[in-house]
Amino acid sequence: MSDKAIGKTTIAPEVLHTIARLTTLSVPGVSRMAPLLNPFDRMITKNEGEGVDIAVKEDAVSADVYVVLNNDVNVREVSRNIQQKVSRAISEMVGMDVAYVNIHIIDIDYGV
Repeated sequence: MSDKAIGKTTIAPEVLHTIARLTTLSVPGVSRMAPLLNPFDRMITKNEGEGVDIAVKEDAVSADVYVVLNNDVNVREVSRNIQQKVSRAISEMVGMDVAYVNIHIIDIDYGV
């Protein structure tokens, strides 16, 4: 067989959302994902506020990740871990370049 491509592979945005969300939740120190949108906005958009906003531009993925962290963690360290793991997961699983992964810490979970 030759090395020429015989077709095209298309990755649905939902796949990228799922990869980023599940990878983020696997990072120690992450309590949960933070919602992106208020309830009214959810009625008029497909994004259901799962804590990840993904954009694809010129074959590169950009991600904004919204999280609630546990209270007993180093915020900078957890944020860097999320960035590295999400970037690596997207690159390895779908073979796309990652432009950036921005982390937005919305709250700290004190478990009260």
